Parts: sequence; structure tokens; C-alpha cells
Amino acid sequence: MKSIPCTFLGWLRGPGWPGHLLALCAGILTTLSFTPFDIWPLGLLSVALLYQGLHSLDARQAAWRGWCWGVGLFLSGVSWIYVSIHVHGYAAPALAALLTVGLVLGLALILALMAWLWARWLRPTGNPWLASTGFAALWVAQEFFRSWFLTGFPWLYQGYAHTDTWLAGWAPVGGVWLLSFLTVFSACLLSEWALWRQRVQGLLAAALLALVWGGGALLGQIEWTRPAGAPLSVALIQADIEQSRKWDPAHIDYTLATYRDMSYAQQADLIIWPETAIPVLSSRALPFVQGMAANLAQQGSTLITGIPVDQVDAEGQMRIYNGIMVAGDQPSQYLKHKLVPFGEYVPLEDLLRGLIAFFDLPMSDFSRGPLQQPPLQAAGYQLAPMICYETVYPDFAARLAARSELLLTISNDSWFGNSIGPLQHLQMARMRALESGRWMIRGTNNGVTALINHRGEITARIPQFQQLALHGYVQPREGLTPWLRWGSWPLAALMGVALLLCTIARRQHRG
Repeated sequence: MKSIPCTFLGWLRGPGWPGHLLALCAGILTTLSFTPFDIWPLGLLSVALLYQGLHSLDARQAAWRGWCWGVGLFLSGVSWIYVSIHVHGYAAPALAALLTVGLVLGLALILALMAWLWARWLRPTGNPWLASTGFAALWVAQEFFRSWFLTGFPWLYQGYAHTDTWLAGWAPVGGVWLLSFLTVFSACLLSEWALWRQRVQGLLAAALLALVWGGGALLGQIEWTRPAGAPLSVALIQADIEQSRKWDPAHIDYTLATYRDMSYAQQADLIIWPETAIPVLSSRALPFVQGMAANLAQQGSTLITGIPVDQVDAEGQMRIYNGIMVAGDQPSQYLKHKLVPFGEYVPLEDLLRGLIAFFDLPMSDFSRGPLQQPPLQAAGYQLAPMICYETVYPDFAARLAARSELLLTISNDSWFGNSIGPLQHLQMARMRALESGRWMIRGTNNGVTALINHRGEITARIPQFQQLALHGYVQPREGLTPWLRWGSWPLAALMGVALLLCTIARRQHRG
């Protein structure tokens, strides 16, 4: 029996395919820590297995180990992209699978780079405290990198697994990236069994972990923001329009009639339609929108809708934006800045357009809206607008939230189909509310439509894939959490110091 753990440890730390296979399985465990599974301890185990698996490898073997872990993570965590490519992009199953696997293998290279850097330049020897801190810092640096490289793919951050654990109390302090840091640090420290065999060192480690997790529980009791005015009633229209018929000219009248009839049946301060609910350019749809807004205003309601906005720029070129419009006598609008590759714009457009149907999706030629835009004005409050994918960018959402009393996101998660994608997206939206100490209104075409309070808790939601309206109340709030005030700079400074110390320790050991 004693040989089993030794054999396992040998496989885990040794070079070759047994360790790589263990790393691939470990990557899958992280996906199980997120919604809808929510088995958050598996995320700690996943990180610990990778950390220990890199313990003795050279840089080349470490890169392969990190890549295998990344393949496990992304293959299990973002496989729903296949639905977008095959079902809605009209690609053949084999081609859709090939494109999905290609994306997964490419994303895994980022983890390979992280592991190579760790083994080549950073991994200290004989200091589990510095090693645990340094690995956590490098991990978050990798998540930072994924938030902007090639416009960014900030999905599956380690901290999202702790939306409902004691660590969630740290979210208003340092955002999801601080949660990722504390998660990885905890996992690494727990896996340092040599440290735990020493009584004094083990007690110090236990005290530090208690401070991290218990401190999160205490911070979770703090009200970082305060109510601003009276609650607002809202009605979110989930029309459940099929993606395959959304842009069909023969179906537009049905779509508009559906939103019209469902909205007239509501009584609320705000009536909200989802992303591109109106499948007509704003220049043509404005009479309908303003007519709806005028009728709803008579019953005390303000209409907010997703709509493609067409404008002529300063050079006389026609631009089309994915937008949100607050309709009425004093309309305001927001133009989406963070666009989805292939869904809203096509990289290398001159080369890819026309090759396959996936590169010619309807409305895949949106222009990027300005980075700096004012909040939306509705019902006397300022709303931080985010369209779909924009909710997964922590720093981008924080800049908007800091100037607003409510968060508003509209989405069309039809692209994800009946997969785990919409549920992961919802979990990230919850984190944005928790980080900013503000309520979030989340309206979607076919789910998950929900209201989220300032603690990241869902107060109301309706089932997916049903034509329903969600009624509820949201409380505008004011004040800035530490995350909104300082952003990621304090954590970035801590990470820089940790990585510098690791580099120095590594050089001293070699010398």
C-alpha cells in the first residue's frame, strides 16, 4: 500500500506521458469547480496537481505539462463553442469539431507559456512560502494576459469558482483576480506536504489559510456601498426568438409583435429587451421604437432595448454598432466596445470572408464603439451598460460601474445552445455585481434572465428557452468598493514583488 502514493507522486512529478495525462485530467477538474457543477474544492485540487507536477521538470517538459493542463481545462470548459460553430455557424460537424479543437489547443499554449516561465526563470528551491506566492502571482499574470491578448478571452478564471464561498468576501477588495490569487496560493500551500510535516511551519500555514478564508467571511459582512433612492421595478422580456430565424426578413414582423405584446402586458419602471432584440437598423426601426416608448411612458415605463445602430462617421463611412438604446423623449445609447471574434467581426476579414458560412454570419460586421462612453440615463439613475461578452472583462466592467448606480447587461446566449456556456456567463455576471457592490439587471433572449443583488446573489430568474417576462425590483446603490476605487493596481504590485523575489531566489540558487 505504501508504494501507491509514491508511484503516483513519481508519475505526477516525473517527465513523460503519465504526468501529462494526470495534468490533462487535472485541468478538467477546474471546470467542475464552476457553475453548473459548483464543486469548488476540485479547483483547489486541480491547481495543486499542476503545481506539484511542475516541481522538478525542466522548462521544455514543464511547457508540455502546462499545455496538457490547459487542454483539459478548455476542452471541458469551452466546448460549447462547438454549438456556435456547428448549429448557428452552419459548419459541418467535422469542421466545427476541428475549429473548436484548434481553439482549445491554441488557448492551452498560454498555460504552456506560464509553465515554461515558471520552470525556466521563476521556480525557487527549498522555500515553499515564496514558491506558493510566486506561482499564484504568475497564475494571475496569465489571467491578466488572457484578458487582452488578441482582444481577450477572459473565461474560466480560477476565482469564479468562489462566487459562493468565504473567499467571495475579497471580491469587492480586489476583484476576481484577487480571488484567483488567493485560490491558487491556498492550493499550493496545502500541497506543500514537506511544510506541513514541520510543526511550527504547519501551524503558521494553517494560521495564514485561516486568515485568508476567515478574513473573506468577515469581509463579506461589510456593506461597501449604500442605497441611492427608492427601489425600481423592472420587467425583463425574454422572447425566446430562435437564432436561426432572428435575422430572417420574413420573421421580423413576428419578432417585433412579440416584444410589443409582451411589453404592453407589463407594469414596471423599466422594461428591458435583450441584445439586438430589434433585428432592424436603428435608422429604420426608430419610429417603431419611439412609438413603443411613448405608449409605455403613458403607463410610467421606460423602454431599454438592444438594437443595431447605424451611423455615418466623420469620414462619411457607414458604421454599424451593436447598441443599447434608452428610448423616449431624451434618448441615450451605448455602442458595444468589446466585440466577439467571428460573431461580431471577422479577423483577417479579407482572407476568411466567403470561405465557409461560419465566416459570413448575419451581423458579423459590427464596428467597435468608443472605449469612453457615458452611462445610460434611465428613470433618474445612471446605468452601467454591458452587452453580452463585455461582462467577462473585470477591469472594463469596473470602469463603467464606478460611474453608475446600477449594472445592466443584455445578451443573446442563444449562441451557446443548451450547454454550460450560459450558466458560466451568469456566474461571471454575478461576480461583476459582487465586485462593484451594485445590483445587476441581466436580460437575455432565451436565458439566463435574472436579477442579481449587490452581494452577487440571484434574487429572481426565469427558466431558459421559454417565452416569459421576469418581474422584480432592483435597488440603486452608490459608493465605491476598493476594487472600483483602486482596480487591479495593488494586486499587480504584489505580484510584481513576488515574481521579482522568485527570480532573485532562482538566480541565487543557481549561483
